[in-house]
Amino acid sequence: MLTRIKVKNFKKLDDVDVELGKTVVLIGPNNSGKTSALQSLALWDIGLRQWNAKREGKASPEKRPGVAINRLELISIPVPNLNLLWSDLHTRDMKKVEGKKRTRNIRIDVIVEGVTNDKKWSCGIEFDYSGEESCICRPIRKSGFEEKPVKEAKFTEIPDEANEVKIAYLPPMSGLAATEPKLESGRLNVLLGEGQTAQVLRNLCYQIYEKSNANSDWQELIGQLKMLFGIELLSPQYIKERGEIRMSYKEQSGKQFDLSSSGRGLQQTLLLLAHLYANPNTVLLLDEPDAHLEVLRQRQTYQLITDIAEKKGSQIIAASHSEVVLNEAADRDVVIAFVGKPHRIDDRGSQVLKSLKEIGFDHYYLAEETGWVLYLEGATDLAILKAFAEILEHKEAIDALAKPFVHYVENQPSDVSKHFWGLKYAKDDLVGIAIFDRLERPLPDNIGAEGFQWKKREIENYLCIEEVLLAYAKHDLTDDLFGSAEAGRRLNAMKESIVEVASAVKTLKKLDLWSPDIKATDEFLDPLFDKYFEKLGLPNLIKKSDYHILARLVPKDKIDHEIVEKLDAIVEVAKKAKPRMD
Repeated sequence: MLTRIKVKNFKKLDDVDVELGKTVVLIGPNNSGKTSALQSLALWDIGLRQWNAKREGKASPEKRPGVAINRLELISIPVPNLNLLWSDLHTRDMKKVEGKKRTRNIRIDVIVEGVTNDKKWSCGIEFDYSGEESCICRPIRKSGFEEKPVKEAKFTEIPDEANEVKIAYLPPMSGLAATEPKLESGRLNVLLGEGQTAQVLRNLCYQIYEKSNANSDWQELIGQLKMLFGIELLSPQYIKERGEIRMSYKEQSGKQFDLSSSGRGLQQTLLLLAHLYANPNTVLLLDEPDAHLEVLRQRQTYQLITDIAEKKGSQIIAASHSEVVLNEAADRDVVIAFVGKPHRIDDRGSQVLKSLKEIGFDHYYLAEETGWVLYLEGATDLAILKAFAEILEHKEAIDALAKPFVHYVENQPSDVSKHFWGLKYAKDDLVGIAIFDRLERPLPDNIGAEGFQWKKREIENYLCIEEVLLAYAKHDLTDDLFGSAEAGRRLNAMKESIVEVASAVKTLKKLDLWSPDIKATDEFLDPLFDKYFEKLGLPNLIKKSDYHILARLVPKDKIDHEIVEKLDAIVEVAKKAKPRMD
């Protein structure tokens, strides 16, 4: 089992030291380094195998020990230029030594630690860039990154235990090949190393089937797919005359289909299960194993592959975006957050774990990534605030609202309190702001986030301006003869609708239509647009979720000053945020 990985200068990983476990889930936003972490292990494995293959039986030369690796030999990490493997493409640097400029290579270092047969071991491989098409790899030097030049350095030994490690990198399925020739084990492993999963799935299944008996792995695999997808996987058939392996499945209706007709989720799941059965005692690197699976099957599949891995003596290291997978992993496995510098989420007290599991680990890493939370009633509120910020040319607010960690609470202060304090257990410097529709009561003091209420009944009240409604009536018309004629008809329909709704509101609610006390969505805008589109002979084309369209039609000078105050408050909270950077 691998227990630790240390990486320098590889892709998104400048300097990373992460403790691993039996099953590991990597979480984090896109482009945060999760795939880089998986690929660094694949690179270490390639380097180790190439060193062993090319130096076998040879004494290491005292000068420049190392073996060349061609770009095409990096089968699981395909790149058009090898400098793409180095952080920021930085392969060399320059510094002054005794007044003279000297150039040195920037190395990729990957150190893997593990336990094999109850024995601890450590094995480091270093890589020097030598050109677009090749690099040099060797066992890592003893004295660390800043040691003497290669010709003067001393290097570590490769422990026997490291050579026993089997690593497989499985990217998501990209579709199944229509036909599949029977492959020898060597060729099968090469294609798997290249990520050509679509070319080998039937062969993996055939390997299991050939080795099986009535009560073994193949029968288990059939039962698992039936449980997950309700299909019966039929035994693979080797068609000797064509040198092909064919596979079919049977649906509950009894109809039989070729495996290529199955959904991508079934194929992806079958690949994971088949590899686990066919290759026991393997470190399996999985990039988005939940791809193509809906929520229920994500949970079932994750539980299944981790259980099989345990039975087969395998280790799983998986990168995922799935909230379901993350919360499953929180209970039983190691979770590593790729937010700032990758770090393991450990037991930080029972309350922390309880809070994170209830809230969701995806919320945890969003909190770490942003450092602040914005609480609103719903998504329409955010869209309206963004529109106002753009009209006002409020750059700081535009930036703060571009990608906030926003949580919708349906105007419930108690939901804000539960969510904010739960996250704050895990990130004690978290800050937040909550903006509620008018509650008709003081906000509680203990919600954690800074709390505000709109003075008017709800945010949509700030859209209830006659000029805005008339602008909507003609906002999508062309500037030609037809558009001019249609504009008149629509404007008349809107004016008539406003008068009729105003009369009804005055009768029923004893309120003026433009009153700040009216509930703008239910009592004003909803009936207004129902009448307006009825007069046009059209179905209602704008509902509550679309009212942010109106915000874009509010003239700058008609935007209430309270909007500016709320945008300023959001900016001030965002400025206090301390996202994880180290």
